Amino acid sequence: MMKRPNILLITSDQQHHNTLGAFNPEIKTPNLDRLTQEGTTFNRAYCPNPTCTPTRGSIITGMYPSQHGGWTLGTKVPEDIHTIGKDLMEAGYRTALVGKAHFQPLDSTEAYPSLEAYPTLQDLDFWKTFNTTHTPWYGFQHCELTRNHTDEAHVGQHYALWLEENGCDNWRDYFREPTGKLTNKGERCWLIPEQYHYDNWIAERTNALMENYVKEDEPFFLWSSFFDPHPSYCVPEPYYSMYDPDTITLPTITEGEHDLNPPHFAMTQEASPDFSAYRESGFFNHGMTKHMSDEKSLRKRLAIYYGMVTMMDKYIGRIMDKLDELGIADNTIVVFSTDHGHFIGHHGLSAKGPFLYEDLIKIPWIVRYPNHVPAGKVSSALQSSVDLAPTFLSILDKTIPTSMTGVDQKDVWFGHASNARDHVICEHHHEPTTINLRTYVDERYKLTVYYNQTYGELFDLQEDPEEVHNLWDNPNYKDLKMSLMLKYIWAELGKEPMWMPRIASA
Repeated sequence: MMKRPNILLITSDQQHHNTLGAFNPEIKTPNLDRLTQEGTTFNRAYCPNPTCTPTRGSIITGMYPSQHGGWTLGTKVPEDIHTIGKDLMEAGYRTALVGKAHFQPLDSTEAYPSLEAYPTLQDLDFWKTFNTTHTPWYGFQHCELTRNHTDEAHVGQHYALWLEENGCDNWRDYFREPTGKLTNKGERCWLIPEQYHYDNWIAERTNALMENYVKEDEPFFLWSSFFDPHPSYCVPEPYYSMYDPDTITLPTITEGEHDLNPPHFAMTQEASPDFSAYRESGFFNHGMTKHMSDEKSLRKRLAIYYGMVTMMDKYIGRIMDKLDELGIADNTIVVFSTDHGHFIGHHGLSAKGPFLYEDLIKIPWIVRYPNHVPAGKVSSALQSSVDLAPTFLSILDKTIPTSMTGVDQKDVWFGHASNARDHVICEHHHEPTTINLRTYVDERYKLTVYYNQTYGELFDLQEDPEEVHNLWDNPNYKDLKMSLMLKYIWAELGKEPMWMPRIASA
């Protein structure tokens, strides 16, 4: 009898889709390139939301952020939500998450408590017993977590415990105040020894768990969740100096390209923009700030960003090598992706925000499953992170819960069907009304609508792949816009979750 396949999900954080060496010769990613050679790369994959919590919630629930409840940063995915981990545990799988969760916010209230908030975040005694007192957590029987990107003060949880267990008693020297001792912020060389970098921690702990599962002859679902290349732009040597800022290709802004865009696009190019009208909640709004930056700074950030990707690739390689060493590579479904994309000068923008260009919402996506998923293939079939959970269950011949509104991509992954989707939807609901938009993407066109606004975006991705000509107000495209708006409405109606089928006339 054939063994049930393992599932290894490897994700990065905020990685631009054009950062795979197999398709971009300016960056080195030999291990991810190996995955592209041994599996299928999907070059039309999208996130359901361009921020962390919403998309990560969609990965484990198979639901859109508007459905699972973790609709933006600073919210949380409800603990009682149905996740794929529950289904896999019931099927006899071991489930684990190593690295970044970000299912919950950095603050906690009586009504909405968060385990990823201060002071719990850095209560190391609490995290020592977490896996015996608080799991399963979102369907994961075993979790090893931290919350910091690079040298952020949010360091703690299992990563801090690991640092101490491995002799790094001075770990606070490498992180920012008030947790640590660093006072400066910005792009720079991170002086943390590579052996103590969280990339090594994630790879080491992932491999230890896989080794244990193989020893116990237990199938597993393991999410290996890396933090890079999310800013701050900060990486140790030799990766810090690996790329020459003066020779890499820097994304640029086309003169006048924001003239026809919604007003917040052009405001990002002002020296002192006033975004106060957009701030309903009182919290920081990602992207609603000045984005202007000099070329030298942008080039340095991009060089470090590439270095962060290359370093992460090294440790992904260690995980891939461990699969070979354990003899389970042929029986393990490996998916590599990220939560959302990133701007470094693209359209004059930085990081993320309510600018749903392909740079932000299109994501790297590689699937490897030997003898099932075609090797060395590139597919343009539309994918969404919300499809992961139902597709994994389908491959395992498990019933897909009615709560999951993602699409089963099994036949597409296996090369038996050309597509399972004719569109994707990306949600970005960052403020109750002022930053509330939806993007509809089909094979050729992209439409973005804003709550309570008459402005919007319409791009022809075939004729204008760089998205510099917004056709929203172009009278020659009025009929097309109306057609796409109708298709978008149909798509919204079609993704409504139906918890049970109709079983009677009344």
